[in-house]
Amino acid sequence: MAAPTGEQQGPEQDVVLLAAGLADLAVGVLGSAVGTARRFLRRSDAQDLIADAVRDLRARGRLALDRQGGAEPAYLDVLARQVLARRDARQARTADTGTDD
Repeated sequence: MAAPTGEQQGPEQDVVLLAAGLADLAVGVLGSAVGTARRFLRRSDAQDLIADAVRDLRARGRLALDRQGGAEPAYLDVLARQVLARRDARQARTADTGTDD
């Protein structure tokens, strides 16, 4: 279904070519996944691989939640904020009384 060089392709042909390309890609990926699954099932250490995969997924999940702000702030960050707040409060008191500590 290749168009001769110099022939204009319409939008319908573009859609058909894109759909055919996506279908070919999907078949290739599916075939690769099936081959990988077959090789995995033949391994004697499949249980260990599954345990490793579960640990990796948990770690990825923890990192993803941390990136989304679900984690508590870091301890040193909290301490730094407290120090800054105390310093600002001390400077405000000093400015109000007009004396230095």
